[in-house]
Amino acid sequence: MNGLPERRIDVQFDDNRLLPMLYGEHDRHLARIESLLGVSLISRGNTLTISGPPDAAETAQAALNGLYVRLTRGQTIDSGEVDGAVRMANAAPVLAAAPGGEEPRAPGQQATVIRAEIALRTRRRGPITPRSPTQAAYLQALAESELVFGLGPAGTGKTYLAVAQAVALLTTGQVDRIVLSRPAVEAGERLGFLPGDLKEKVDPYLRPLYDALHDMLPAEQVKKRLESGEIEIAPLAFMRGRTLGNAFVILDEAQNTTPMQMKMFLTRLGEGGRMVVTGDISQIDLPSGTRSGLRDAMEILRGVEGVRFVRFTDADVVRHPMVARIIRAYDQADAVEAARRQARRTVASTRSDSGTIADEAEAVGDPK
Repeated sequence: MNGLPERRIDVQFDDNRLLPMLYGEHDRHLARIESLLGVSLISRGNTLTISGPPDAAETAQAALNGLYVRLTRGQTIDSGEVDGAVRMANAAPVLAAAPGGEEPRAPGQQATVIRAEIALRTRRRGPITPRSPTQAAYLQALAESELVFGLGPAGTGKTYLAVAQAVALLTTGQVDRIVLSRPAVEAGERLGFLPGDLKEKVDPYLRPLYDALHDMLPAEQVKKRLESGEIEIAPLAFMRGRTLGNAFVILDEAQNTTPMQMKMFLTRLGEGGRMVVTGDISQIDLPSGTRSGLRDAMEILRGVEGVRFVRFTDADVVRHPMVARIIRAYDQADAVEAARRQARRTVASTRSDSGTIADEAEAVGDPK
């Protein structure tokens, strides 16, 4: 395999009863690890033999050990957890969040994999743990910073993890309330012309936030906390004029804010409050010619103390593997189109300059 010596590692698991869950139905979890890492996995009794390039074999060992520990804690694993375990085990060097933004570590620089865990059990999946190094860095940023920007494509867990952190802090009494917001850009933030009362008007735009809450809390708790005001879900337009103290405030789909809206939102932060802003600048739905408030904030706030930026990529997508491939294909198409536009601008500029020079030469040669 690429001329590298093959490494063989024997891994023993104490509890045979957990192995069917670890290996997956028809050994599908083992097959997934083999496919991802290019290793061979052979099971005999409670011993699993890993063969392959040294780095890949060690990564497989770390991933399997992590999944086994999860099972010993009474947690479950699925294909997403398997992919996440491989990402985490294969995370050197890792991109970690740093104040004012994040930068890749230099070659050879020591990298630390953060194995953060939110102290919250979801209704279906148990404790929430990161499935990629970037998710781990994001969880650390959420735990440490008052203002965090989660940037990147859909399916990377930006909003889900932010809501999970908010619920964890609310249920442990570290904040008094949660405020979740989105710009209702499809209605231009002008909801008066839509039929129904306020809830009926804004719910379609805020449904993903409700979905995240219901994955973490029983339905009756969500309803009770919404009625008491401990949890508030509202369009961005309703943030104006407020000061949100002792609150965990999340702005989702922030790429669809204007610079004025973004500034208005960020200045709502009150004493004891925390804010998370999530968005994807490749998915801007604002009218043509309108600058995104998220893009504006990324430039203005970079380097500001207490502000953290964490960037996700298609490698962090935790939905169906096809989603990552779709995002990658669109990103490549966007890059090609951007290069074409730049080439057209360059040609137009060259022609314009040539025309100006010709005009000047003609004027100099004119005897009049």
